[in-house]
Amino acid sequence: MKRVHVAAAVIRGEDGRILIARRADDKHQGGLWEFPGGKVEAGEAVQAALARELEEELGIRPSASRPLIQVRHDYPDKQVLLDVWEVSAFTGEPHGAEGQPLAWVGARQLSDYPFPAANRPIIAAARLPEHYLITPQDLDGPALLAGIRAALQRGIRLIQLRAPAMFDAQYRDLAVDIQGLCAGKAQLMLKGPLEWLGDFPAAGWHLTAQQLRKYAAMGRPLPAERWLAASCHDAEELALATQIGADFVTLSPLQATQSHPDARPLGWLQATTLLQGFNQPCYLLGGVGPQQTEQAWQAGAQGVAAIRALWPQAPQS
Repeated sequence: MKRVHVAAAVIRGEDGRILIARRADDKHQGGLWEFPGGKVEAGEAVQAALARELEEELGIRPSASRPLIQVRHDYPDKQVLLDVWEVSAFTGEPHGAEGQPLAWVGARQLSDYPFPAANRPIIAAARLPEHYLITPQDLDGPALLAGIRAALQRGIRLIQLRAPAMFDAQYRDLAVDIQGLCAGKAQLMLKGPLEWLGDFPAAGWHLTAQQLRKYAAMGRPLPAERWLAASCHDAEELALATQIGADFVTLSPLQATQSHPDARPLGWLQATTLLQGFNQPCYLLGGVGPQQTEQAWQAGAQGVAAIRALWPQAPQS
């Protein structure tokens, strides 16, 4: 069965809301909501196909766009490659040119709408920011709180509290304080034993590679409304992340780092190849910072994760 190549758009308005459309009842997956777009014709460039489809469906032309995520999905009757782009600016006034209902929806509300199964990773990618801050491991509680407060003021929206040298009780107390700081501003991801999950209901959980290998066969340990992430370093761990139902991952080390000097870096080419077979959002980690964000998008990633390069009180590298 030939895989159908579809160009789709996550269209953001000036207020940050996202435009979605309801599929006609007589179409494949009819009656469900979707991100606008359509089939890429033979020999057609993806961006050209996207521009053509958005003009036909919505009466708009994208003027600023970038790659967001590629998703390969097999339905019982159809195989699709969803080539998804984020459109941040356009000309024209969107309307259902084919009679389809439209809705402008906040990113958090996307999961309230019924979408085809292939769209779940796209919803995650639409909700996630381009930068994932991981806290430095050599700071005490007050320094971590001060740094996170500064990061929030700078607009960081996804934070992993990583403090492997802390005693469990210290980490848990600090997590309570940081969860309060992040409320309504950023998504906090915690690390630790899965037995702690019930104690931090507002937090997501970031699994270590060891936890991923241990628990993948048991299925997702969190309900769908809570974020689940995992640390991956190769194709096997990416497959385990898919098996456990992770919403996003980090892939590392991309380049040599001070924190893991003995780890063999993947390099951009290998990372790009690995991501071509992976359907979830991924942050590239290791020797990268905000200045590599666009390169990460071109490699198929959601963006970059970093410690030093995103930490406010550290010099930018």
